[in-house]
Amino acid sequence: MTIGDCRRFALAWVCAAASLAIAGARDAFESKSSAVPETPIDRLVAADLKEVGLSMAPAASDEVFFRRVYLDVIGLPPSTEALTAFLKDKSPDKRTRLIDKLLDEPRFADRWSMKWADLLRVKAEFPINLWPNAVQAYHGWIHESLVSNKPYDQFVREMLTTSGSNFRDPPVNFYRALQGRKPENIAAVVALTFMGSRLETWPADRRAGMEQIFSRVAYKPTAEWKEEIVYNNPAINEPLSAILPDGTILRVASGDDPRVAFADWLIRPDNPHFTQPIVNRAWYWLVGRGIIHEPDDIRSDNPPINPELMAHLQSEFARSKYDLKHLFRLILNSRAYQQSSIAVSPSQQQLAEQHFGCYTPRRLDAEILSDAMVMLFGGAEGYESPIPEPFTHVPSYYHATQLADASTTSTFLELFGRSPRDTGLESERSNQTNARQRMYLLNSSAIQKQIMRSRAVRDWVSKSKTDDALVENIYLGVLTRRPTPHEIEVGRTYIKQTKEGRSAAATDLAWALINSREFLYRH
Repeated sequence: MTIGDCRRFALAWVCAAASLAIAGARDAFESKSSAVPETPIDRLVAADLKEVGLSMAPAASDEVFFRRVYLDVIGLPPSTEALTAFLKDKSPDKRTRLIDKLLDEPRFADRWSMKWADLLRVKAEFPINLWPNAVQAYHGWIHESLVSNKPYDQFVREMLTTSGSNFRDPPVNFYRALQGRKPENIAAVVALTFMGSRLETWPADRRAGMEQIFSRVAYKPTAEWKEEIVYNNPAINEPLSAILPDGTILRVASGDDPRVAFADWLIRPDNPHFTQPIVNRAWYWLVGRGIIHEPDDIRSDNPPINPELMAHLQSEFARSKYDLKHLFRLILNSRAYQQSSIAVSPSQQQLAEQHFGCYTPRRLDAEILSDAMVMLFGGAEGYESPIPEPFTHVPSYYHATQLADASTTSTFLELFGRSPRDTGLESERSNQTNARQRMYLLNSSAIQKQIMRSRAVRDWVSKSKTDDALVENIYLGVLTRRPTPHEIEVGRTYIKQTKEGRSAAATDLAWALINSREFLYRH
């Protein structure tokens, strides 16, 4: 079979698979037996849904849940062996135990360091210009903070109040990962990153207050190449008075660091400006839509769609002493997270997603999609950097989610919308599909060779005694689920019609499935 034949078949198969997914989605994606225990989160979601005349979707099938939680928590698809063991496990708490296991996986820190690096603008080159040494120090500190499950209040305080060398005191880079160093630039980044708010929407007196607080941040170079010291300027030591976002007047005594006073105000259990943004972000990251949407546009005229849910999560987060894994665990164990991505009433899918009456499907992040392809079919993604500085060489065994620097990238990552990390806005990352992506997946000779030469295809063929078994193994490997009877029939027919043999047919089927929305999306 020629490459052109493969491409034409892939396109035809994707079209057929799309129609099959619509017709048989509920049987393939929903559970008829799995009962997910109701949590306080679910009671609050159900009450809100009742007010708009909706109800929660059924639980996702074990296969769908298994793939979803792997991709969400550690950023990698599961192995077929792990799925098989999970499906054989009949204990009622197996989903909870899986969540606990994944939260303790080393890959958890890799996957979520990537997310925090987006928010904190970890980038060596223009327009952030942290430079490679500082990028490695900053990213390493973020990663270690996640490995140790550092309390979120401590994580934030260290960034807000730190001084020192950007090479030797990594959180100092928070004040360097900016497009400008004027007080208004720093204030805007603090508001966006830790308060989920855009400074330009604030009243003038609140904006001026924030700018005053950060007006004494100063910078000086050292004799070491590209090292810089960040500090509170001691030459400006008169008392300071500034209006905070809640109208409180912050008074700072002569000689004191206003950043410390601001951190003391911000990081309090009863301060919604601190707990609400991170709770909202965590919900958005895991469920697919913020309780306040967009998650970095919190303002008085953009209220939470479910205030009771927001208040509950804020209370639980503060009670846990700002434990991010505890917050994740609460959300992941809820029926709201574990439900099907298909609304009870498909005609009201959009409304159901807004009120969390179903899981919101989202295309995989560029790095996660790249890693999934390499994990399935082998090979290595080649990365490049605009300048040959230290740390720009990436070993072939690195996952894309482990990349510290947004300046180190690849054609694939750029094509699939990796965040450039220029502003810290969630919207910088594009998870929308487009024609260029579809044409690449359908027509890339590199992908065709990656699949054709992969050990996975050889194993599927050698271990499958029948064509039906081969179709099943390909579906389990690529989509983490067994095929429906109709999908087996279609796959069996294609294998028998492929003159070049079972290996060629297996390559074609795998290539077709990676072009499906089911593979490209978390669902």
